[in-house]
Amino acid sequence: MKLYFSRNPNPRLAVATARHLRVKVEFEFAAPMAPGQAERFRPLNPNLTLPTLAWPGGSLWEADAIACLLSREAGSDFWRNGDDQPDMIRWLSWGKENFVRACDTVHFERGTKQRYGIGPIDQGKVEEGTDGFRRAAGILEAELSQRQWLVGSSLSYADFRMATFLPFNDVAGLPLDDYPSVLSWYRRLEAIDAWRDPFDGLDAPLLPPVKPV
Repeated sequence: MKLYFSRNPNPRLAVATARHLRVKVEFEFAAPMAPGQAERFRPLNPNLTLPTLAWPGGSLWEADAIACLLSREAGSDFWRNGDDQPDMIRWLSWGKENFVRACDTVHFERGTKQRYGIGPIDQGKVEEGTDGFRRAAGILEAELSQRQWLVGSSLSYADFRMATFLPFNDVAGLPLDDYPSVLSWYRRLEAIDAWRDPFDGLDAPLLPPVKPV
C-alpha cells in the first residue's frame, strides 16, 4: 500500500496513524492539485485531496476510513472494534462537529490563508471559532479530568482525531493553556514519537511559512 500525504492537518493525521501502528506502508509526498497532477490522482481520489491510500486495483480516501483500514491491517484496537466502539464513534462524530471544527476555523484564518495568500484574516470567523473552541474544550476538560484518554483506559484513534489541529496551534493561538486537563492530555500525545514527528525520515517539504499580517 502507498499513502499519499502532505504536511497539512488531515494528511498528517493519517501519517501519524500509519507510523504509530507500524503498518507496512510506502509514503509519498503528493500535491494532487499541482499543475499536471490531477489526471494521475483523480482515479485514486475524485476529490483530489489528501490523504489517499492506494494499492494495486484499489484506493481509499478520507483520514478516518484510512485509519480504520490501517488498524485492521495491524490487528490493533487503536480503532476500537469491541464494546468501546460506540464510545469511540461518539467522540469522532462530536469532535469533528465541535472541537475539531472550531480549531479548523481559527487555523484556516490565521494559518492556511496566510500561508497561501488567499485573503485577510476574518476576525469574525476567528471569534466564532474561538467561542466554539471554548465551549468544546470545557466539555473535554470535564471528561479528561477523570481519565487519561478519551476511550477506555488506553490510547485510541479518537485521541488522534480530536487533536488533529493542535500541532498547528503555534499559528492558530487557541487558549489551550486555559484547560489544564486538556493540555495534559495533549502533552501525553506529544510524548508519542509517531504523533510528535510523523514525518521523521520522510521526504516531506515544509509548509510555506505564515506570512506576517
